Amino acid sequence: MAKTSTTTQGLRAAIERSGYYPALVAEAVEAAVGGEPIRSYLVHQETTFDQNEVRRHVTVLVLTGNRFIVSHTDEQAADSTSPTPYATTSTESVKLGRISSVVLSRVVANPEQYTVGTLPREVVLTIGWGAVSRIDLEPAACGDPNCEADHGYTGSSTADDLSLRVSEAGDGPETVRQTLAFAQALSEATADLTR
Repeated sequence: MAKTSTTTQGLRAAIERSGYYPALVAEAVEAAVGGEPIRSYLVHQETTFDQNEVRRHVTVLVLTGNRFIVSHTDEQAADSTSPTPYATTSTESVKLGRISSVVLSRVVANPEQYTVGTLPREVVLTIGWGAVSRIDLEPAACGDPNCEADHGYTGSSTADDLSLRVSEAGDGPETVRQTLAFAQALSEATADLTR
């Protein structure tokens, strides 16, 4: 989808609907997008509980013809470094060719009764582009239960730059639909690069 005033207005409206510092978030996202056409977007506002504090943050994902843009805004309470509350906004721009994986996990209730087109109860979208990798190691072993030799370690490396969980109960069915649509658009955009 080309960047039209409707697409731009849709992104702006979604940011405003999140209710989370919309002027700050929109300015950061629009600066990162620049004049590129927007193909798809997703706005996800989340509230978490950290000990005695309620923390909010918003993640905005934007797909253009050439880039995947991630914007994340967190709020912080006043502390010893700042006498007033403050927010931190960061944006990262990733060339589509750098995206190595787009993983979409779907959770459905009563899978034996599933029909095509039924909305999942929740989805987890994980996107990897090599900025953050997780390595899980464990001692290697052989098949001999009496072997005491050191076989070194075995493990796996996982690209885990962004993971976003959206549920129908917590975020609403429309956000689940938008997450599915964004994941499909991103998967298609990265597949186009390999053709």
